[in-house]
Amino acid sequence: MDEKKTFNTQKLVLLAIFTAIVILLQFLGALIKFQFSITLALVPITVGAALLGVFSGAWLGFVFGLVVLISGDANVFLMINPAATILTVLLKGTLAGFVAGLVYKLIKNGNKTIAAISAAIACPVVNTGIFIIGCYAFFLPTLSEWGIASGAASVTSFILLGMIGVNFLIEFFISLILGPTISRLIQYRLEAKERS
Repeated sequence: MDEKKTFNTQKLVLLAIFTAIVILLQFLGALIKFQFSITLALVPITVGAALLGVFSGAWLGFVFGLVVLISGDANVFLMINPAATILTVLLKGTLAGFVAGLVYKLIKNGNKTIAAISAAIACPVVNTGIFIIGCYAFFLPTLSEWGIASGAASVTSFILLGMIGVNFLIEFFISLILGPTISRLIQYRLEAKERS
């Protein structure tokens, strides 16, 4: 019983630490902009999902979404359709963390390194994928106008190349490099602690 209580306390402390890191990195990421700000918070979301589980990943993604709304990153969309913006932003973060945790859980028994890499791929793909779906579902007329004004060949090229292209690639590679590395380092440390 004492070991279970210690594990739950350790998990809760780690979740609190990852929550604080998500908040800090998202506020810092809001300062780095190409078309939109870079999402640095995907790394702790991925790591937290791998180490703490599916629902912890979903929580971290939800917190990320809240910070996006609070930081003003979504203001341009909030002015167009507040309800759709809130739904899209919270859903994309929550699902990114949930799916990263689920992918890790499904693969970890085969190979934890492959599971960590797969989770690190899934997180930015789901985050950006839900954003694209939200753009098409709720903001297509506005994005069409923006695309025409920017000289884009189509609204799809405007969304994929103009709005998310560089951002997604940076987020993807940061997540792919740092997520699995940090996950495995923390896991090795926790496993070594359990053995001693």
